[in-house]
Amino acid sequence: MEMSERCVAIGECMLELSGNTGDYQLGFGGDTLNAAIYMARQGIPVGYLTALGDDPYSENMLDAWRAEGVSTSLVRRLPGRLPGFYIIETDEEGDRSFHYWRDSSPARELFDGPEGRDVLEQLLGFECLYLSGITLSLYTKDTLDMLLNFFHRYHDRGGSLVFDSNYRPGNWPSAESASTTFDRFLPFVKMALPSLEDEQLLHSGATADTVMERYRSFGVQEVVVKNGPGGCLAWADEDCAEVYRHTFIPVEPLDTTAAGDSFNGSYLTARMSGVSVVAALKIAHGVASLVVQHRGAIIPKG
Repeated sequence: MEMSERCVAIGECMLELSGNTGDYQLGFGGDTLNAAIYMARQGIPVGYLTALGDDPYSENMLDAWRAEGVSTSLVRRLPGRLPGFYIIETDEEGDRSFHYWRDSSPARELFDGPEGRDVLEQLLGFECLYLSGITLSLYTKDTLDMLLNFFHRYHDRGGSLVFDSNYRPGNWPSAESASTTFDRFLPFVKMALPSLEDEQLLHSGATADTVMERYRSFGVQEVVVKNGPGGCLAWADEDCAEVYRHTFIPVEPLDTTAAGDSFNGSYLTARMSGVSVVAALKIAHGVASLVVQHRGAIIPKG
């Protein structure tokens, strides 16, 4: 990966069937990959880090990412393996349901062996690393311990770790397990972009204010709590002493896939480009509002 690239998103991208029974379309999707694509479209040099197989479907995904301007030079290829797979269905209100086949996904072995450790060492040189709760759900306890040590080093060297909890109950033994894992990493997170809906699944009775205070208590320097049509709560210790409370003009969603991912990628791009918190929120909401009016995670260019 070229060192001119400023950010690396880490996670899993899977093959995706979307649509209605009997009329599915084959594509691909992954939360951190979605954010990386929207970052690339808005001008931030970004790469994606995952593990794929050596099959034609994996090759097609890599070609598509490169066409979007996302670097793939750190992607590991595991011989004889196939990427994970899921089906996404959308109801009349635009809400989604997912069905996964991912237990043997090569992304789970991204950091295994000497090659995985070499990848971690390369990540120390990048300005920003972006990952999610879905990313962390992929790995074994030993791998999480290794990542925790790495992010400690990365934090001490001045790197910016950006995190969205993006909690999916089916990926974890329990909400407590997920929350405990996230809490271990939060002291090394510089920017957090959680959704209130996810946080309420993790912490009963959570409000936007309590989520904000919880992340700040871990020392996170910038927090945006997303709440869909309800707007968001934002705070950055470099910009203000007050919490920004923003509401937005709602739109009628066709498909809410990647609403949060596109918001995150757009907000992070704006902030890395020197844009203020308020202006970044407006940009991110504008992109997310456009995305939810199209089907699929990645909308057509233009």
